Amino acid sequence: MDNPYKIIKKPLITEKGTLQTEVSNSYNFLVDVQANKNQIKKAVETLFKVRVVSVNTMIRKGKRKGMSWRRYTRANLKRAVVTLKEGETIEFI
Repeated sequence: MDNPYKIIKKPLITEKGTLQTEVSNSYNFLVDVQANKNQIKKAVETLFKVRVVSVNTMIRKGKRKGMSWRRYTRANLKRAVVTLKEGETIEFI
């Protein structure tokens, strides 16, 4: 997985994430489930031209959905909380 656009799917902009950005200079991203912390760090540094201090990841298991006879499970999602070096920011349009 060398392509940073395949690793970082999209930024997650939520109320809690915005507060986290203001307090600790951390940003949330939805990332590929198979990406590891080193790949996420390199992808963020490449795409946004910033220096990353730390990366924390979490996997949310897919929920079971459907009616009684038609059951399916949504896909697992992986979220990364990326902390940047002090004084650096990422601008989302």
